[in-house]
Amino acid sequence: MAHVPRKRFGQNFLESETVIRQIVGAIAPARNDRVVEIGPGLGALTGPMLEKVGRLDVIELDRDLAAALADRLGNPPNLVVHQADALTFDFASLAGPQNDRPLRVIGNLPYNISTPLLFHLLDQADAIADMHFMLQKEVVDRLTAGPGSKAWSRLGVMTAARAETTALFTVPPGAFRPPPKVESAFVRIVPRSLSGQDRARFPALEHVVRQAFGQRRKTLRNTLRNVLDADEMAHAGIDPGRRAETLSLEEFVRLADLITPRGVVS
Repeated sequence: MAHVPRKRFGQNFLESETVIRQIVGAIAPARNDRVVEIGPGLGALTGPMLEKVGRLDVIELDRDLAAALADRLGNPPNLVVHQADALTFDFASLAGPQNDRPLRVIGNLPYNISTPLLFHLLDQADAIADMHFMLQKEVVDRLTAGPGSKAWSRLGVMTAARAETTALFTVPPGAFRPPPKVESAFVRIVPRSLSGQDRARFPALEHVVRQAFGQRRKTLRNTLRNVLDADEMAHAGIDPGRRAETLSLEEFVRLADLITPRGVVS
């Protein structure tokens, strides 16, 4: 019996062979790569990836799909299925005790959880070599935006602080079953090598960025009034009359460095 896509899991199954070939080509997996696929679904991408790698771990929330996947693909010996929620999954556990086998994470991500899932993965970035995801194009636009763009947001700033992102290609709704109501895009995310200072700054940076983008139309003088005063911002070389979307990552870092010594109160 054919699997009926479940709305609560945000299931839109990729079916286009052309797009699947594009994805595999963009990932360019090597035999020894430690690849983890999130949301394998019916195995459209899983099958081609199994032909390329010595081991493929997949994480599937849907119990029915997880139970049927190995049989559907002919019970390949290099497939390891984890019936689990990717939002809480310990990805680092697959990379070895010293993260000595960094992961290549791939997937056609459910649009309804893509942002929290990206943050969850970035929190484990030490264990990850790179990530390749199919996402809603609007999310990819936000991930790859820069200062001055309406798409520049908390997601883009906090991702840029931890990784480099590259939009690779767009995918039309007709490549999926059922077709989503939005256009999709495929993106590459490569975690940066971070210093201890970078890591220590993250709570303050997250706090500043969240506050600044909380009310996009207001100026920093208003959005950050409970965090920094106008004189402090001006001393850091940032006009308090500007809006969050005009600031670069480097400027947000300067603001975060002003409050890091104080500690952050959520």
